[in-house]
Amino acid sequence: MILDVTIMGTAYKLSCKEGEEASLQEAVRYLDSKMLAIRDAGKIRGNDRIAVTAALGIAAELLAMQSGDGPLAGMTLAESKQKMTAMHQVLDAALTPQENLF
Repeated sequence: MILDVTIMGTAYKLSCKEGEEASLQEAVRYLDSKMLAIRDAGKIRGNDRIAVTAALGIAAELLAMQSGDGPLAGMTLAESKQKMTAMHQVLDAALTPQENLF
């Protein structure tokens, strides 16, 4: 099955298995919201850099949830959000000098 979706204003055609449409659409909404938040913060330019930053944040969230001894283990939701914000700030600081190269 082919789904038409929009991520950061760009249309994509994505294929998925029958019955997985809702999950894919939820994933698209989640990714779109992460990318829009990064873009709207104004610290990172370029869709590719925004996508990489969003992917790193989502990967960190996934790994933290999978690992009982990961960096977010034992934290409350508020504490984990603060930790994720700090990680995003580190990523922003690391990627910002790269923007001057392009």
